Amino acid sequence: MTDPAPLAVVTGASSGIGLELARQFAAAGFDLVVNAEDAELTAAAASLRETGVSVQEVRADLSSYDGVEQLWAAVQATGRPVAAAALNAGVGKGGAFLDNDLADELQLIRLNVDAVVHLAKRLLADMVARGAGRLLVTSSIASTMPGPYQAVYNASKSFVQSFVEALQSELRDSPVTLTSLMPGPTETEFFDRAGLRNTLLGRPALHDDPAQVAEQGFRALMEGKDKVVGGSLMTKAQAVVNALLPDTVKAAGHRLAAKPRDEPRD
Repeated sequence: MTDPAPLAVVTGASSGIGLELARQFAAAGFDLVVNAEDAELTAAAASLRETGVSVQEVRADLSSYDGVEQLWAAVQATGRPVAAAALNAGVGKGGAFLDNDLADELQLIRLNVDAVVHLAKRLLADMVARGAGRLLVTSSIASTMPGPYQAVYNASKSFVQSFVEALQSELRDSPVTLTSLMPGPTETEFFDRAGLRNTLLGRPALHDDPAQVAEQGFRALMEGKDKVVGGSLMTKAQAVVNALLPDTVKAAGHRLAAKPRDEPRD
């Protein structure tokens, strides 16, 4: 008898970085539990099955407590330990804070922040009890700067980055590893859904390839690294510069990049 394949869980797996992360796991021989809230998940899961691995799709909205519990129940129902997980589901929201709908902003927080904490609690408790496991959390280089015209999104990623770094310290004596993936602007559905196409930040020519970002994130996860800036050399250089610049300067730059083009320029 051969040992069963390791099991990986990937959220936000219907497209973009999440789907590419799932492909990385599949190529490495992991069976998969994949999650998203949209109908694209079915086609994504079908494409992943073509690699020969087992794929279970769980369509659930992680911006709700019940949605997270639905996913966790499906994972537990496999009866298999989770060897690795990628918490990638997230959403953005462009525009001026006072103009945006409050419900949209609060839903962003529930998905980008609440769901990460909720799933990390479930997954890490099990991994630490077993003494094995790897967790990847998609943060962003947006976590390193204030985000005018994307204020709640950047703040949510700052939370995520701080959260992961704190857990890394708490679990430093455990064999369980946590890795944060910090992409720059990446060409996915994110910019359409966030209403950011009408900005400099939303220009596809300036975006990285999600497959490249996912490959770098997966490699960092498997190597047990604390974090990786995913994407091109330009994105990596931006992260280095961000570490040196004062927040006021970074905020001014983000304001120019994220401000809608139909609004007056500063």
